[in-house]
Amino acid sequence: MRIGMGYDVHCLTEGRDLIIGGVKIPFEKGLFGHSDADVLLHAIMDALLGAAALGDIGKHFPDTDEAYRGISSLELLEKVGKLLEENLYFIGNIDASVIAQRPKLAPYREEMRQNIADALHISVNQVNVKATTEEGLGFTGTGEGISSQAVVLLETVGNYSYGYDPMERGTGGSCAGCRGCRENG
Repeated sequence: MRIGMGYDVHCLTEGRDLIIGGVKIPFEKGLFGHSDADVLLHAIMDALLGAAALGDIGKHFPDTDEAYRGISSLELLEKVGKLLEENLYFIGNIDASVIAQRPKLAPYREEMRQNIADALHISVNQVNVKATTEEGLGFTGTGEGISSQAVVLLETVGNYSYGYDPMERGTGGSCAGCRGCRENG
């Protein structure tokens, strides 16, 4: 099994929608960023990519690429899920926290969990989303920004194949992602 940790932060600004976990939340400010600035999904993507040793979201979706300007982070999360599949990783679970003084996120957590599960084609019971404040301290406590942290567990096909490691020997050409298939055709 492999464990990954992700962290993201965005400042709050006027004139943008507040999107967290793929949910548009009514609020007077939104998060500033190149994409929709979904701080929760960004932390989850970095945790997933890190656990798989596939880099980070900046590597895959750079903010210098106009193709990603304003893009939904749910679309990016789906792309990360496909990368994991191509590399024969399965998501065990995701545990994430959003740190924000305001707005209160409890009414939106279940929809966030469902959005994440749907984008990654996993069960909602594999996704946990928590929210907390910083009791008025720091940039999140003063309402300057919102941050998020995520921890994930990945498992590999090798965990279920009892001594057979398809990442090393290949699957006989039935996939595009493992080393054995790329090297042996």
